[in-house]
Amino acid sequence: MRMSAAKVGAASSPLRLLTINIHKGYTAFNRRFVLHELREAVRAVRCDLVFLQEVKGVAGSVGAQYEFLADQIWPDHAYGRNAVSAGQDHGNAVLSRLPIVRNHNHDLSLPGAEPRGLLHCVLVLPAGPFELHVMCVHLGLSEAHRRHQLVRLCETVHREVPAGAPLVVAGDFNDWRSRADALLGPSGLQEVFCHTFGGHARTYPAGFPLLRLDRIYVRGIAAYRPLPLPRRPWSQLSDHAPLAAEIELPESP
Repeated sequence: MRMSAAKVGAASSPLRLLTINIHKGYTAFNRRFVLHELREAVRAVRCDLVFLQEVKGVAGSVGAQYEFLADQIWPDHAYGRNAVSAGQDHGNAVLSRLPIVRNHNHDLSLPGAEPRGLLHCVLVLPAGPFELHVMCVHLGLSEAHRRHQLVRLCETVHREVPAGAPLVVAGDFNDWRSRADALLGPSGLQEVFCHTFGGHARTYPAGFPLLRLDRIYVRGIAAYRPLPLPRRPWSQLSDHAPLAAEIELPESP
């Protein structure tokens, strides 16, 4: 598949990225704990960046799930705690082969709703005089809440990401009505699958995807393309199917 060009000229070799809501390491309906199998599947994609949602900060014998998944493969990682219940917490995480120089978790929660967050990380690139900004998000189930959270996301982009800096925003948007693009478009964000195929990828439920909930948005990227993933083993590893893409960064910001 040909790379979709946003700009001409790339600074270095492509970066692979993957996003998945891991459902705290369980299959759909919490039938089976599959974190070990999930780790093998994520590693098989050979990604440079992994965006995780619903990942536990501390979880039994494996410790923090994001550290267990990252071990010996992704030297840098960041975690944003969104919720705490019964002494356990969960949130979003980014695993990276590139150094993460700073990160901040933005609370997107609204009163009376399940806590949500946006984890913003800034990465140093081995080539090129600029930084890569990445945001891992998990938005609410209510459309009114999502609209509010998308406005907050855009405000964060305008406030914290330089106009010329490359940016990736990925995660579980819960946007089954496909309303997010209209709100994110003015911020210059394009969704990789929608821009390539004319529609967002179906990711939920993983066993028989019908709803288009998960997304990969980019801005200031030289080129990008969706990466195909097999239905198995992913349909057995979470209630969400993952998305993967390859991006090329521009020669200069």
